Amino acid sequence: MDGVSIKVGIAGGAGYTGGELLRLLLNHPHAEVTFILSKSQAGKPVHAVHKDLLGDTDVYFSEEINPAIDVLFLCMGHGESKKFLESDELPANIKVIDLSQDFRWNESFNEDTVTDCNRAFVYGLPELNRVQIRTAESIANPGCFATAIQLGLLPLAQQNLITSEIHTSGITGSTGAGQSLSATSHYSWRSGNISNYKVLSHQHLHEIRRTLQGMQNQELPAINFVPYRGPFTRGILCTSYTKSDLNLSEATALYKDFYNGHPFVTIADSTPNLKQVVNTNKCLLHLQKEGGNLVVTSMIDNLLKGASGQAVQNMNLMFGLSEQAGLKLKASAF
Repeated sequence: MDGVSIKVGIAGGAGYTGGELLRLLLNHPHAEVTFILSKSQAGKPVHAVHKDLLGDTDVYFSEEINPAIDVLFLCMGHGESKKFLESDELPANIKVIDLSQDFRWNESFNEDTVTDCNRAFVYGLPELNRVQIRTAESIANPGCFATAIQLGLLPLAQQNLITSEIHTSGITGSTGAGQSLSATSHYSWRSGNISNYKVLSHQHLHEIRRTLQGMQNQELPAINFVPYRGPFTRGILCTSYTKSDLNLSEATALYKDFYNGHPFVTIADSTPNLKQVVNTNKCLLHLQKEGGNLVVTSMIDNLLKGASGQAVQNMNLMFGLSEQAGLKLKASAF
């Protein structure tokens, strides 16, 4: 694989996910960034927006697509990816990895792909669809909360062991809200504060239910999700619990067997901390048995395993590279 060179384009490169993706790709051993599309920043050097990249790249934001690429990452707002593909016809040989929610789910629980804009999108959760991703032409990258919650529940769904309601709470850093300022993302509001939002109605519930119901051979009970805004910049911690007849040893064996061979998911014997996953593409899972409930804690970096890191993981699979190429990151201690 030493000679593999993937020509990459990024559409929507001025936001948090676009910037994080660019940082990864600039250091990827097999990627060459050809253009970064941003109509709002066209003509400006990338480091004018992503200031930490001063000295790392001399690429300028463009307002035109260069079709001489192998893969295009779409890092635009929800609803914008679909508009983009409808208005800008791409050559069929260009693979697409979309980081919005536009192609993540449909009403059918029995279809492996979502077909829209003349493309069939495979749901890009590698721990679920690694085989399909390897031959996919287009990928719908999962949501951040959806990634954390699903990784905590996939082993149960595979064995038809989700038989009671799931109760989940999760807290996310401010970067999950995107780069555009809003009342709840200002530092003066977010610092030292916490609040819930979209209680029992978060948009990621659609893709979570589609995935888990598609795995089970029986009706999926309700998933009750309460998300929180945290007073920190990056990372997601979710705790899910449901009734289970498994004891802790049985549950641990089930999870370790399911994730055997998946390099980014680790079952932690002791309670992990969010700082262990920040700035990495890892997911840490921790299991507890409390009374009749199995409690699963899952944590990821929302900008990496929850967005851009997972997108690069999908690119690696699509082009036959090591799943970990360009993603051997290390969390900062503080």
